[in-house]
Amino acid sequence: LDIPERTLRMGPTAIGPGAYVFNSYPLINAENVYKNFRREKGDQRTYIRTRSAWGGLQRTGSTLWSGDVVARWDNLKDQISAGVNTGLSGLANWTHDIGGFSVEARYSNPAGMKPADKAEWDELNLRWFQFGAFSPVFRSHGEFPLREVYNLAQPGTPMYDAYAEQMRTRYRLMPYIYSLAGDVYQRDGTIMRGLVMDFPSDLKARDINDQYLFGRALLVAPVTEYKARSRPVYFPQGADWYDMLTGQKFAGGRSVTVQAAVDKIPVFVRAGSILPTGPAIQYTAEKLDGPLTLVIYTGANGTFSLYEDQGTTYAYERGEFSNIPMTWNDATGVLTIGARTGSYPTMPANRTINVRFVSGPGADVGNFDAAPARTIQYNGQAVEVRR
Repeated sequence: LDIPERTLRMGPTAIGPGAYVFNSYPLINAENVYKNFRREKGDQRTYIRTRSAWGGLQRTGSTLWSGDVVARWDNLKDQISAGVNTGLSGLANWTHDIGGFSVEARYSNPAGMKPADKAEWDELNLRWFQFGAFSPVFRSHGEFPLREVYNLAQPGTPMYDAYAEQMRTRYRLMPYIYSLAGDVYQRDGTIMRGLVMDFPSDLKARDINDQYLFGRALLVAPVTEYKARSRPVYFPQGADWYDMLTGQKFAGGRSVTVQAAVDKIPVFVRAGSILPTGPAIQYTAEKLDGPLTLVIYTGANGTFSLYEDQGTTYAYERGEFSNIPMTWNDATGVLTIGARTGSYPTMPANRTINVRFVSGPGADVGNFDAAPARTIQYNGQAVEVRR
């Protein structure tokens, strides 16, 4: 519809001009779906995905997505600030169509794509997929061509391996990501964070629109230019940062051009972070009692609280969840894994916890299966782990 026709159809309404109340419609829609789903499905969690939102949508079990964006590099870049601003608006559960929903004519027929267009299509989807792996909700969607990984790349090829690596990374980080999700409900947290949220005194951080924090520990700098194999990254002042794959350390308060091979997305970990990772899994409900690995990025003190619950019900509203507080004292080299608080019916009573330390470059820094420095059996009681 053109703008005049939209204006005509939007109003007037019983409560005022359509232009005034139009954007609140998605909230009413989502509220009614949510309330009726809960009434009919009992304790089963509802999940709504909507392209439109209004303040309060976070109460309805909804995820906002950015709409039918176009498969173009500038649209990819725009998703970063869109996600950050959505988080700043109080809506933590946000996503986007990986690869862009709508495609240009040159991409619409995979069998007839020109070689130059095919190369750009492949790289655009991979770079967007990398960004998606570090988004609040990770999902690929779009009109033809098909978007499953096995349609985008052939198994056994470097492109396919690059997709698979991002999926593996996402699932190895699930203890961290699920704790961020728990923090949204328990403490009004935000998953995709503008730099200004954690570094308000850093004036330069206010103008960065192509980087963000994924939780408080990870700084993500997606590549949004075709054929780019490096990009400038600003490291916020007030912290040091480690390359997540190599362990190279960067001081805060400066910009550095970093390497970004086509199969890698620049991600950095704040010094002092306690980053919980899990075993290799194929789906989120797998190996819920599996071993945890805590990766300590030294150079500053840090804290983290590992949140867990049953996963598919509303039992957490009734207090059925657990938190394991963790504290790293950089001066003494002691990690304190505190006493677990709370419980839920399927909670594992005992847990194997591996601990690794990152203080600089190393061959195994980015290897989730690297040998731990310490291993403990955690039974819910406080324990200290010395480096």
